[in-house]
Amino acid sequence: MRSQYIGALLAVLVCIGSSPIPAAEPAQPAKTAISDEANEAVQRMGKTLAAEDVSVKARTIRVYLDDKGQPLHIFHTMDIVMHRPDRLAVKVTGDQGSDELFYDGKTVTLAGSDKSKYGQMAAPNTIAAMLEEVVGRLGVDFPLADLLAPAPHEAFLSGVTTGSEVDTVTIDGAPYRHLFFTQPPGIELELWVSKNEQSLPARLIVTHRLLPGQPNLIAEFSDWKFGTRHPDSEFVFQPPPGATKVDLKAASAGPAAGGNK
Repeated sequence: MRSQYIGALLAVLVCIGSSPIPAAEPAQPAKTAISDEANEAVQRMGKTLAAEDVSVKARTIRVYLDDKGQPLHIFHTMDIVMHRPDRLAVKVTGDQGSDELFYDGKTVTLAGSDKSKYGQMAAPNTIAAMLEEVVGRLGVDFPLADLLAPAPHEAFLSGVTTGSEVDTVTIDGAPYRHLFFTQPPGIELELWVSKNEQSLPARLIVTHRLLPGQPNLIAEFSDWKFGTRHPDSEFVFQPPPGATKVDLKAASAGPAAGGNK
C-alpha cells in the first residue's frame, strides 16, 4: 500500500486514476504521418524547453471513472522548478491535499506539506533517469515528464504516429497553434503552443480512448521562466525535528496504464 502522505502527489502524477488498470498491448511499429507544421512547432517547443533552468506552473484536471462508475474530476496545481541535468522541485496543491517532491541529483524525497512524514530513496544523477526510477518503483505514470526530458520534442513525439495542426486559436490575446496527435494504442494528444519562435505550451490534453471511461488529463501551463538559477537548497529536503521517514516501496498492484504519455 502506498503511504497516505504521498497520496496527493501520486494522484497528480497518475494521469488515469488510482484504480489498477491492465497495461495496454505493445504497439506494432507503424509509419508516421506528422505534418510539417506540427513537427516544426514541436521541434521549436523542444528547443525552448531544453533550457538549463526552467520553471512553470501547471494547473491540471484529472478525469476518470471511480469504482462506482462515476466520472470524477480532480483538480491540482503544480509549481515546477528545474535545473538540468540534476535538480527538480515540484510542489502540488489541490483536491487531494498538498505534497512536494525534492530531487538534488542524489536523493529523491516525497513529503507532505507539513513535512512531518516523508519518503526518500537514492536516485540516479539525472532528472530523466530519476523520473524513470520513481515511475518504475512506485508504479505511476507522469504524463508531464516529456516536457522535462533532455530533448522534450523527441520525448513528446516518441510513439506518435500521426500529427497535424487543427487551427490557430487566441489565448489571452495571443495566437496559438492547436495541434492533434495520436499514439497507438488508443492515446490522443492535443497540444496548444504559441505561434512564434518559442512555441511555448499553453495547454495539453492526454486522452486514453481504450480504457474504461476514456480517462484523460487536462493541463494548462503559465508563468514559464527560463534562465533563472535557483539555489541548490531549493532542491534539498530538510526534515523538521521529529519528522518520520517512510521507505518508498515498490507498488504491489499491477503496472500503470501503457503509453509514455
